[in-house]
Amino acid sequence: MTEKDPNKGYVAILGWSINCIDALERFNRRYVVVAPYWAEEYAKEHNIPYIPWDFERLNDRSMEIAEKLKEEGVDVAIPLFEETVEWAGAINAVLMSNPRLHGQAVLFRDKALMKRRAQLGGIRVGIFEEAHDREDVVRFLKRVNQTLLKLDGDPDDPIHLKAFDKAGCLGHRVIRAPDEIDQIPDDEFPVLMESHLDGWEFAVEAWIYNGKIRFLNISEYVTLGYSVFVPATPELESWRNLITKEIEKLIKTFDIEFGFIHPEYFVTSDGTMYFGEVAYRPPGFKVFELLERAYGFNAYQGMVLCFDPKTTEEELDAFFPREVVDAKGHAGCFGVYPRRRVVSKLEMPEETVNHEYYEYHELTPPIEETVTKRTAFGTHWGLVYFFGDNPHQLRDLLRHQEELDFYV
Repeated sequence: MTEKDPNKGYVAILGWSINCIDALERFNRRYVVVAPYWAEEYAKEHNIPYIPWDFERLNDRSMEIAEKLKEEGVDVAIPLFEETVEWAGAINAVLMSNPRLHGQAVLFRDKALMKRRAQLGGIRVGIFEEAHDREDVVRFLKRVNQTLLKLDGDPDDPIHLKAFDKAGCLGHRVIRAPDEIDQIPDDEFPVLMESHLDGWEFAVEAWIYNGKIRFLNISEYVTLGYSVFVPATPELESWRNLITKEIEKLIKTFDIEFGFIHPEYFVTSDGTMYFGEVAYRPPGFKVFELLERAYGFNAYQGMVLCFDPKTTEEELDAFFPREVVDAKGHAGCFGVYPRRRVVSKLEMPEETVNHEYYEYHELTPPIEETVTKRTAFGTHWGLVYFFGDNPHQLRDLLRHQEELDFYV
């Protein structure tokens, strides 16, 4: 374990991540992990500083954890997952005596409020509304296509439905025709509805301190919900200046002084950028791990630096590499979902494992033979990792994985 510096901040990590804990063991900040009770045994066994807490929902006892962390001497709470973002806002409002931090966290959690705040800041968003039942979805689909001046017989433009407060692809479905609306379960409402935006969809990871961007990565999606790599191709990186300006606008609009954000955007062929959404926590698809493979710096440690009120400018300058030019190569991963309805074993395709860019996988043998139908974007069964020099070759390789069977 690395020696801890008592003059630096003491941070509380909200949520359980072995990779994050490992990173903090090797870092000079004191830390404590606030995680559900099921983590207790492992934490004790491995001497991990730990406080048990149930993040199911904010309730009357919410202040209890904030007061407990304050007594402990903690300076700041850092959310690791979507479900802990609002908790971090509530706790930091107490730790930093700044009630606005909780309101800000609510904006990051409620996609409808988030879009309205973005609009107020002059950020381009598509058409959006909330739906409380299927009738609302029918009306929205009709209205969007009426706005697009569609004639009878023209195919409808799709709309997107998203859960108000879930991460990424969870609860995200695309509706292309009215009969698909009947398939939406009652328990998914209320939802956010959005018009479809044609363009190049990508994500950004930005580390922020004193309201300034300290490192900005552009993650290139090959297929949403399946694959991503970093750094992006030169074609997407050519938009970096425009993207940076949009992130600065986002920082100003949402009053972000410190921490880490993960927004998603669309850029159209004429260079118009549309805001999709923004999260105040690490991205999915192990992008932090991909960044470490590509650049050599630990993104979790970088996040702690940008949350810690006792971080210095010198530390930030020394920690973060130069974007793109300091990357040793391009790192990507593919999320496997079985293509067959019945599977009996995991069998890695020979052309995947024999490719020079292939590194390793985190797939496990199937527990059940019958594969449940993937609803919306669903959840992958595990990731396969690649690393190489040529971003175009890596992009094509990741796309090709969609045609292969990993479970047979």
